[in-house]
Order: sequence, then structure tokens, then C-alpha cells
Amino acid sequence: MRGGRLVAAVLRAPEIAARLAGEEWNALIAAARAEQLIGSLACRLDGHDVPEKVERLLAAARRDAAQQRVQALWEAEMTRRALAPLGIPVVLLKGNAFHAAGLAASTGRFVGDLDILVPRDSLEAVEAALLAAGWERLKEADGYDDLYYRRWMHELPPLIHRTRDRMIDVHHTILPMTARPRPDADALIADSIAIDGGLRILAPADMIVHAAAHLFADGDLAGGLRNLWDIDRLLRQFASDPAFWGQLDDRARRHQLGPAVARALRLSARIYDTPVDRAVAGRDRLVDRLFAARLLARNGWGQPVRPLLRFAFFVRSHWLRMPPLMLARHLWVKARG
Repeated sequence: MRGGRLVAAVLRAPEIAARLAGEEWNALIAAARAEQLIGSLACRLDGHDVPEKVERLLAAARRDAAQQRVQALWEAEMTRRALAPLGIPVVLLKGNAFHAAGLAASTGRFVGDLDILVPRDSLEAVEAALLAAGWERLKEADGYDDLYYRRWMHELPPLIHRTRDRMIDVHHTILPMTARPRPDADALIADSIAIDGGLRILAPADMIVHAAAHLFADGDLAGGLRNLWDIDRLLRQFASDPAFWGQLDDRARRHQLGPAVARALRLSARIYDTPVDRAVAGRDRLVDRLFAARLLARNGWGQPVRPLLRFAFFVRSHWLRMPPLMLARHLWVKARG
């Protein structure tokens, strides 16, 4: 079994770890690290019978995950303090939201950048407040990348804190302005939920819509196995509410992301055996196999495989983001360096 498939299989059914041999453990750990799922895997296997050497690795991963949680919460708090004087809603996204709200998806979850969503008309004030609080620009002011972000992207150019070395991505919507679907950013913010500490998170259905958009309507599926694990964890938690599936269907349509959400449900069910509502997910499609193959494209050394398939999804990600003429110009500018 290739590394990617092995990671998915053990996350789905951790009891099978008792049957793994030495080389399979090597493949499992290498692929989980490559997919930034080692913390999730370690927590999933906590209490299971594993070899002593493996348990030492997993225990270290659990300690690292606990530290990641502390850092994520502290970075969210520093951002809250910087933006509190503006009196605007600040919505945490992705891993930071999971940790701040104590969701099941936060267990062992790696967190990189801090992602927040704010009203678009507040972007200038938000950027100024963050710069005054110690964040710095990564992109050259008025350079091509900076201008591209400000005109066409769904976020400001990334900022990094000068002393904590942590990045923040300030979003005003969840997909680039050039993307075909146009999510209702005002509705995302208006229906967000306040949590302890003065910050907010997306409503449950919107959280799934955002995860699906990020995975299937924007990027090239790099890191997608972890993002799909987020979706599995969130769905299993949110589906305890009988009204959830109807809300998810309504919100997916409102944000013009019905196909992405349906694909997320189908792929989560295929790879992680997630219980889903087939009325929302729709019937399985042949093309889902290509998406699954891309998500699982890791060998026993944790290295990416299927280069042609990965390149095809790279091209697809750019095609989704912008019209052909804009894409051609963008690639030409980037190629010239």
C-alpha cells in the first residue's frame, strides 16, 4: 500500500495499525509527515498497541501538536488585541478556528499561517493596525505581486510578524475575485459565531463550504489529504444536528459552491468513510477517482508520485482562478521573473 493510502487507512481505522510491519510503519510515518498529518495520526493512535520506537515518535508528535495549539491560540489573541480598537468582526478561519472553538478537527491539527476574514471595506484599516502592531509586508510594495493581490486576490499580500516570525493572511472573501463562483462574503461574516475572547468563527455549514472551496475550487490539492481530514472531522461533529445537511445544501448554493461541496462529501466518504447525506453529495462520478488519486499521491518514502497528474491539477488550479487571457499574462510575467 502506498504511503498516502496507508495514512488514510490508519486514520480511518486506527485498529489496523496492530497489523503493520516495519516497512509499513516507515511508509506511514513518512507520508503522514509529508502531508502534515503526523499530529493527527499520533492522536488517533494514542492508546493503541504500537511498537516502542514508533510510540516514541508519536509521543513527540503529540507534544509538538500541543505546542502548535498554544502558538495558534496566542497568535489569534495577538491579532485580536491589534484589531480590537477597530470595532469590526474578525473571523478566524481553518486551523486557528478549530483550535479556538475546541472543535474535533483541532485534535493534533498542524497550524501554519493565521487566516482571518474581515469586511472588505475594513482592509485598509486592518492592514494599518497590523503593521503598527509589528507585522511586516513580505511582498514589495507596488510590485507586481503586491498589486496582483490587491486587485484580484481574496486576501491582502501576506504579512509576517517581525519578532514572532508568524504569518497572517487577511481575507475579505474565500475565493479569488477572478474565480467563477462568487461566495457571499457579507453573509459569511454576518452569520459567523462569536466565541470566547472576542473573536468569531464561521457557522458550521459555512465552515464546510469554505473547506470545500479551498480544496476543490481554488488550489491544486497540495496538502489535500489533511484538508479532507478536516472535512471528515467537521462533518462527523456537525451532523449530530438534524438540520445540518439542509443548512449545508442551502449555504453551498448561496455561495455558488454546490459542486465543490458535493465533491468534498463524496471524496471524504470515499477516502475516510465519512457518513454523508447523499442528497447533498450526489452520486459518485468517474472523475472522483482522479481526485482521489491526486490526494493519495505519496509513496512509501513520503515523496510525491504521479507527476503528470499533479501537473494537471496545477494547471487546473490556475484555470479555476482566472480567465484564459489573464492567466496567459500572469504566467508570462511570472516566467520573466
